[in-house]
Amino acid sequence: MSPKKQYVIGIDGGGTKTAALLADMNGAVLAEATGGPSNFQMIGVDKAAEVLLGLVVDCLRKVQGEFEDIACVVAGLTGAGRQTDKDRMREGLRFYADQNGRKLGLTIIESDARIALEGAFAGKPGIILIAGTGSIAFAKDVEGVIHRVGGWGRTLGDEGSGYAIGRNGLNAVTNDLDGRGRHTKLTTLVAERFGLVNQERIIAAVYRENFDIASIAPLVLEAASKRDPVCVSLVRAAAVELSAHVRAMIPRVNSLRRKKNQKIPLSLIGSLAGGNNLLSKTLRRQISATLKQIAVISPKSSPPYGAVLMALEAHRVNAP
Repeated sequence: MSPKKQYVIGIDGGGTKTAALLADMNGAVLAEATGGPSNFQMIGVDKAAEVLLGLVVDCLRKVQGEFEDIACVVAGLTGAGRQTDKDRMREGLRFYADQNGRKLGLTIIESDARIALEGAFAGKPGIILIAGTGSIAFAKDVEGVIHRVGGWGRTLGDEGSGYAIGRNGLNAVTNDLDGRGRHTKLTTLVAERFGLVNQERIIAAVYRENFDIASIAPLVLEAASKRDPVCVSLVRAAAVELSAHVRAMIPRVNSLRRKKNQKIPLSLIGSLAGGNNLLSKTLRRQISATLKQIAVISPKSSPPYGAVLMALEAHRVNAP
């Protein structure tokens, strides 16, 4: 009688979409599925659980598997940075599964940054710098200890992020309109794209209409690419702020430099840091010029596959 097949499932869930991979116990991906948002801080635990369970069902259907075939599920989710939130989402998912006649075994909720770290270096040590709407750096040292810099949120941190660039861009626009600062092409772009033409519209949008401030960041990059001095300065400042995340991380993971000339690997991740845009290019130059200990490398694999690697390791540790 052949041994029963077992699988692991890795999930990467964010505010706009969720991706899942099903792999065998050797890490070979056999199925994948995508779904809607699963940021439970925004849509609630029940709706997030519905998305996650739906992806598990979809993956199993593609390999003609059953729930008892799952050795472990690891879901890395936006908004799951604190242990209390991880526990709340895990219990919510298990309860939702029970309510729908499904039994989940070993289930782990992690942050999306944590699975991105595992994927970037295939489970090995290194640093990731994530910059999209927010900003954060994660690292794993040679002992497997996880370190974190940033991630304080838009009120206290998120330096160099899309939100910070958007906020500073809008501030440059208000200074331009008031005559307190230099004229910037950004003022025209903001008026054309969002109808924010004067003080009344800007105040109403920001303070009463929940305007997405991070949506200004692409316009800052656009104006900077056209050599607008104000926006060029904003992009350079953001690159300095992001590189400071990495600089603060170096002493914590300096043991990665086992040889004198060996460099610490860094992967840039997220729509801003990891994209092919002016900020990413400026950031790479900033790191190359000021952080000689760092080598910027491309991620070895995706965040969902990082979750697969974590699921395989968790099963190994917890297997009887």
